[in-house]
Amino acid sequence: MAAQPLLSADVIPSSKGLFKQSFETVTLPGDEPMGFWGGGMLYDITPSISVGPAVYGAATGQRGGFITLGVAADSSYRISDRINANAGYFVGAGGGRGGYTLSGGGLMLRAHAGLDYNMGKFGLLGVGVSNLDFPNGHINSTQPYISYTYPFTTLFARGWQQPNRYASSTRSAAPAEKEISIVMRRYDIPAHVTKDNGGVQHPTLQLIGAELVHYVGQNGFLKLESEGAFGGDSQGYMQVLMGGGYRFAIGKTTAAKLSAATGFAGGGAVDTGGGILLDAQASVQQKLTDHLFVELGVGHVAAPQASFEATSLSARLGYSFNTPKMDTDHIFLSSLSGYENKHFRFRMAHQTYLKADPNWRSHHNDLNIDNLGVQFDYFQTNNLYLTGQGIGAYAGEAGAYMTGLIGAGYHQPFANDKFYADVEFLLGAAGGGGADVNGGFVWQSNANLGYYLNDKTSLSVGIGRMEAPKGNFKANVINFGLVYNFDVFMR
Repeated sequence: MAAQPLLSADVIPSSKGLFKQSFETVTLPGDEPMGFWGGGMLYDITPSISVGPAVYGAATGQRGGFITLGVAADSSYRISDRINANAGYFVGAGGGRGGYTLSGGGLMLRAHAGLDYNMGKFGLLGVGVSNLDFPNGHINSTQPYISYTYPFTTLFARGWQQPNRYASSTRSAAPAEKEISIVMRRYDIPAHVTKDNGGVQHPTLQLIGAELVHYVGQNGFLKLESEGAFGGDSQGYMQVLMGGGYRFAIGKTTAAKLSAATGFAGGGAVDTGGGILLDAQASVQQKLTDHLFVELGVGHVAAPQASFEATSLSARLGYSFNTPKMDTDHIFLSSLSGYENKHFRFRMAHQTYLKADPNWRSHHNDLNIDNLGVQFDYFQTNNLYLTGQGIGAYAGEAGAYMTGLIGAGYHQPFANDKFYADVEFLLGAAGGGGADVNGGFVWQSNANLGYYLNDKTSLSVGIGRMEAPKGNFKANVINFGLVYNFDVFMR
């Protein structure tokens, strides 16, 4: 779809969002309790309905590594100045620590309803009742939950606008610094650490993933990161961590950073107990250009409920940028001096894996694997983009299968911008569901054809190939996607 022009007199309304977390204790078969921690980044599509990606993971109990990801919708209705009625729904996929015997194909549905208490600038506290259902597995549980919601304001333009660098005024909105990085980690694991079945834990574990950092003020920051195993003997291991830290300048282009984070982790027989993981890091960041940087770090990770711990060595290749701070409900383009709009896409993805090797799975190897997930694309130019995706199985008796991939692609509109073609190549980690990925490293290539429904949304369909170079996992892939285009103002 052809990009639309923005004029300097145009006003862009701010976009409202919610950072929401919840906790509940789910009852598994045999009356086994599992503490389930959820988090989502939701954006308003109407004044009372928000939609966005979300992830859930085991935090207490015996199911560390039980993780699902998908899309959540949340609705809120104001009852009084302090009290809101709240309800929502989540559709996702995943599992772990029990595999298909517990989560079946991996499809997870969660509904909730409750009340939120508005604490003003400190956010909202909520209580209510939720139902968690794996309809093709063996989990159906209703329980109370508690939640915390932090509303925020951001700025993006719905749909793609014509590329422009705004310099119509000397005024410029205050910047909010952010970083996005590709992360490589190596865990060196002490000899006393055992697997969750009591066996000997492999002494090293290699991870690949991504990290997003948002600076609060000049040097304090919040961060979100996720990695999966691609080397060692723990294929299927995954971790999702949230935390913060502080940056100390030690030169014009060099800085030291200290950070701490916690989240949920497990899978691949790694003994994380209930699933909570603690992470502390010290790193040195070196700017290569105004935007590109490398960062080397050392730290320690530990699962407080189990035996797992390791020394962490990390390397990051990242991109630093600024977006406008937003504390009003709109902004004039004349206030965006020095910023330029960059194209992004959010894709809700469905992928079906078709067997391409007779030994691609250790069980149910005659069944296809159906997956749900999310993909984000950042366009460096109108045609070249960087992409990342998280996918989990929901059918095919492959509960617990998940993959996280990063890569690049080429986008080409045609037929008067009504259609487009994408080709992309991705690398990353995968495991679970009986997939024979041998260490976890996988690659995937896709070719997709898209049709624009309007200037913001499109549908896509395509084919692809996915393989684990060290294992027998080989699959032909059928892709379907619902795609949303938007612009972010950056400098």
